[in-house]
Amino acid sequence: MSELVFIKLGGSVITDKQADEVANIDVIGRLAREIAAALAVRPDLRVVLGHGSGSFGHVYAARYSVRDGCYDEHGRRDMTGYVLTGAAAGRLNRVMTDALVESGVPAVSVQPSALLNCVDGAVQHMDTRVIEQLLAQGCVPLVYGDVALDSVRGCTIASTEMIFEYLAPRLHPARMLMVGQVDGVYTGDPTLDPTARRIACISPDRYDKVRGWLSASNATDVTGGMLSKVESLLRLVTDLDGLSVRLFSGVIPRQLEVALIDSDYAAGTLVARQDKG
Repeated sequence: MSELVFIKLGGSVITDKQADEVANIDVIGRLAREIAAALAVRPDLRVVLGHGSGSFGHVYAARYSVRDGCYDEHGRRDMTGYVLTGAAAGRLNRVMTDALVESGVPAVSVQPSALLNCVDGAVQHMDTRVIEQLLAQGCVPLVYGDVALDSVRGCTIASTEMIFEYLAPRLHPARMLMVGQVDGVYTGDPTLDPTARRIACISPDRYDKVRGWLSASNATDVTGGMLSKVESLLRLVTDLDGLSVRLFSGVIPRQLEVALIDSDYAAGTLVARQDKG
């Protein structure tokens, strides 16, 4: 039996989010090699990869209010931001695709903006046939945070989390691995608060206890902070039987490789229907 795993490589780990369009080439290469190594050990794995836009698309998206429909400083519709954001996201995706292929991962870039449409900031429809066919052929579909046309706003941003949230009920992954800079979800921002503690497990029945600890990123992030990410993941694990999500750091060498191979590897924070401890 094969196991389908969704992996998201966050913009915080693959780019320098404090600088414009700076990719962390060494980290990207290492993560690509870790995925290749895991697939060699676990040939039964099927993988859908996604990555954030980090300092590439987010900068233009924030500057031109792309999430809210692309407006200039005078409040007039201006699709310049849509064009620039999509182009920047594509540039980072090219870097990711090349690194994966060079490492031996059969990754195929799938441009989300060509396959989906949104309604008032939410993904309404995405054509999943290409992704399904790539998986059937043993390839690794690679999606990413991208611009999207929107029937209400004109345009918006479709984050990798939004895309995964749409794909999960249709493709039924067993696991999601959300790889960022920080090793899981903390009671505060661990980069600013030395007393912040890692939360080992978040489940629906204890979410109220941890909700107040969750905070947005301290860098530019137009897709929302940790609070919105965890809330969407909780909805998924509640709605989809058997799905678990693990959030952990991609900065720690081999952590992605081991987590991909071993579903019981206790890295970072587990988001699950029932509390695991």
